[in-house]
Amino acid sequence: MIEYTLDSFQMIENDAKKGFTKVEKQKGYIIMAKKIMLGNEAIARGAYEAGVKVSAAYPGTPSTEISENIVQYKEIYSEWSPNEKVAAEVAIGAAISGVRAMFSMKHVGVNVASDPLYTISYSGVNGGLVLVAADDPGLYSSQNEQDTRMVGRAAQVPVLEPSDSQEAKDFVKLAFELSEQYDTPMIVRTTTRLAHSQGLVELCDREEVADKPYERNVAKFVMMPGMAKQRHIYVEQRLKKMAEDACSLSINKAEYNDTSIGFITSGIPYQYVKEACPNASVLKLGMVHPLPRKLIEEFASKVDKLYIFEELEPVIEEQVKSWGIKCIGKEIFTVQGEYSANMLRKAVLGETAELKAPAQVPARPPILCPGCPHRSVYSVLNKLKIHAAGDIGCYTLGAVAPLNVVDTTVCMGASISTLHGMEKAKGKDYIKNWVAVIGDSTFMHTGVNSLINMVYNKGTGTVMILDNSTTGMTGHQDHAATGKTLMGETTKAVNLVQFCKAIGIEHVVEVNAFDTAELERIIKEETARDDVSVIITKSPCVLLKGNVFPDVCVPDSDKCKKCGMCLRPGCPALTKNADGTIAIDATMCNGCGLCMQLCKFDAIEKKAK
Repeated sequence: MIEYTLDSFQMIENDAKKGFTKVEKQKGYIIMAKKIMLGNEAIARGAYEAGVKVSAAYPGTPSTEISENIVQYKEIYSEWSPNEKVAAEVAIGAAISGVRAMFSMKHVGVNVASDPLYTISYSGVNGGLVLVAADDPGLYSSQNEQDTRMVGRAAQVPVLEPSDSQEAKDFVKLAFELSEQYDTPMIVRTTTRLAHSQGLVELCDREEVADKPYERNVAKFVMMPGMAKQRHIYVEQRLKKMAEDACSLSINKAEYNDTSIGFITSGIPYQYVKEACPNASVLKLGMVHPLPRKLIEEFASKVDKLYIFEELEPVIEEQVKSWGIKCIGKEIFTVQGEYSANMLRKAVLGETAELKAPAQVPARPPILCPGCPHRSVYSVLNKLKIHAAGDIGCYTLGAVAPLNVVDTTVCMGASISTLHGMEKAKGKDYIKNWVAVIGDSTFMHTGVNSLINMVYNKGTGTVMILDNSTTGMTGHQDHAATGKTLMGETTKAVNLVQFCKAIGIEHVVEVNAFDTAELERIIKEETARDDVSVIITKSPCVLLKGNVFPDVCVPDSDKCKKCGMCLRPGCPALTKNADGTIAIDATMCNGCGLCMQLCKFDAIEKKAK
């Protein structure tokens, strides 16, 4: 609870309007009980209350809002790092120095951070160290489905999994306590559903945790082979001890009801079990690695039929079955996608007839925004019949109709390396009609190393950095080339032109993304070279705050020849009238002028709004 004197009553009333659900007078104090919070918001609150002093992250849905909420707490230094590996190392350094530190990312970001993560597991910590990893069952915004619990097992890092916003806050605080108690980094695993769902959260005061004194300890923090061998022994002992202690840990609890059916579950799936089978017995696991074996064996012995209900991989199921416990899991539950209460009803209870079919809504594929500079770039590439090795960002949408330019997308920074591999496999002539496309934020993430590799290994090819001055796909976060930090401070901005020249690229050119004639000329010129060249298309994202669009494009039906050329880039502001002429929705149009440049009959003009 948070207490305020009566003099603070107006402030409390204002807070209540912002989402606090209970404000009451008690013994001369105003007590503010709970606030409605997103899971990500609650995680940030947990970091604040736990006394965290350093937070580092790279934006990635569904984890982005964690740092966007942490930055509101001025007691915590928070940053957007260039990538997840760097974020991990920043937090590790802070923890070694003796303070509590956290690093946050989506599941594929954990891959990037895996190098330091696997090693700090051996080293252990000084101040508490927590990784918040957000998985994405159902692939709402990711290129694959991964299960971070498996990473925890492989890296020998304990994993906690909350099931609602309150637990999201509480588990983060507990993770720091366990981290320091057992000398280990901790993982808090969340999912898209938890990250973006709201729930009531009880607020507490910040715990001011004293800095741990730093003492030089080469055997602990310098992971050369001789030291690592000894630390590996410690890690095995640590996990064994934690597995034993987990049996009495309060976040692992058995809820006994009808013992004819029992579920072992964790995280959001626990909510589905309680909804679909409210009378069943449930063993709810808050710590999903290491597992509390004795507690599981006891629960299994008291129920007649045991189900393991867990999203994605059979992490719990495989271990339980290896102990000789009879249970049902992936025989009836899928390893793909997001779970639901209806899926559980169908699989376990056989209920299908009474379930209402979901409402059928028109398909709405993702599209680039009206006025997006990527659409202009892709319209030129499409015209020139040039293929693109793609990357992770809004511009990945260049793969689909009507743009049809991007041919490959693997992971962050892969566009440049993929193009380089093609050239080394097939020769310089093969890639004359190819480019690599990568956003400015993704370039700073891992494109930098790929471009250096291309230059160092005498590659040939054209790299297009689509510079829209932000990390657009995850909601407009700053990065090392924007000149502003997560905390809103002005800083030095990496100059992309100077950087490219500094690593040895002679042919670097900037161009306005909407100057299609000049862009076409430059692309033809640069792709013809037998060398590495870089084209930087400069135009800010249309959704950036502060952008003002004074003009709108207006069609002239009398001049329109119904050729459809202006429709080819697929701008959602343009549609056809019944007679085949073009209509432009003025409420959507940002006046970028791409359609004007494509019209050869001057049937579209700009006018002030």
